[in-house]
Amino acid sequence: MTTNRAHVLLWTDNTAAYLDAITAAGLADRVVLSTLPRKDKPSAEQLARTEALMAPVVPPGLLPAMPKLRWAQAMTAGVEGWLALPDLPKTLALTCARGTHTESMPENIMASLFYVAKPLAIAAANDKAGKWVHTVAQPLTGKTLGILGLGAVGGEVARMAKAFGMKVIGTKRRPEVTANVDEVLPPERTDEVLAKADYLLLLLPATPATDNFINAERLAKMKPMAWLLNFGRGHLIKDDDLIAAVKNKTIAGAVLDVFRQEPLPAEHPFWQTDGILVLPHIGGPHPQRDRFVARLFVDNLGRFLDGAPLKEVVDRGAGY
Repeated sequence: MTTNRAHVLLWTDNTAAYLDAITAAGLADRVVLSTLPRKDKPSAEQLARTEALMAPVVPPGLLPAMPKLRWAQAMTAGVEGWLALPDLPKTLALTCARGTHTESMPENIMASLFYVAKPLAIAAANDKAGKWVHTVAQPLTGKTLGILGLGAVGGEVARMAKAFGMKVIGTKRRPEVTANVDEVLPPERTDEVLAKADYLLLLLPATPATDNFINAERLAKMKPMAWLLNFGRGHLIKDDDLIAAVKNKTIAGAVLDVFRQEPLPAEHPFWQTDGILVLPHIGGPHPQRDRFVARLFVDNLGRFLDGAPLKEVVDRGAGY
């Protein structure tokens, strides 16, 4: 039986939100849907027929075996795994899930700011020991939050930070007036953000240009009482340089949610360094995250079927 409906492969373990969204958008009768758990490999028929693919990432050798594939939707904002593929077709439209963390990550970043500024962790430890120790919380009001990578998440963090009376500055590849941000600078002026920030938030993408971006030289430009928060990518930081900076009191400390290797090995010195808090990559996950990604995917699916421009297209030259 022949059909002019587009063949779409959902290669992920939890497909309910995506199937519901496709139906709700009225697109079910315009596509032939296949679903596949991540542990399985596409069949010969799926490889031959698939025109649109959604997956976290794919192994080398798969995309060239899909002759009809025209569009791939990554399920994450970061696409370094896709861009590292040696056989990523030049003509393949690749879109990412940029913006789908804006309901979870900003709150978790603000929680980290409160962890640093407020003595709740100290109080919790003293509670277990039955000790009454009076401590003074540090205000966020009047402090400067520096954000390297003012994208969708950074913009939402800025909105929340302004509500607490913080000054917000940051960098953006294409600087423009941004709501709730007092000063938007190009990446070439990163040093100015480092020097002014009481809290420095990393939200940069993973690209060759950002590898080891935060090193000894840049850490030395920060305030001695400043804290570093990394919710971007683990490879943004030169690990040994950060450990030395915290131990030597070049900066006050760091809250890290992403790492070069995950899970972080038990022997990694981050665990043992006073002043460094290790979070097990909790920044982005949300109980309903599939619903957020599904909303973007279905929007793009409709555009794909109509021949309209896709949203959140990856700039391969920029790396995100």
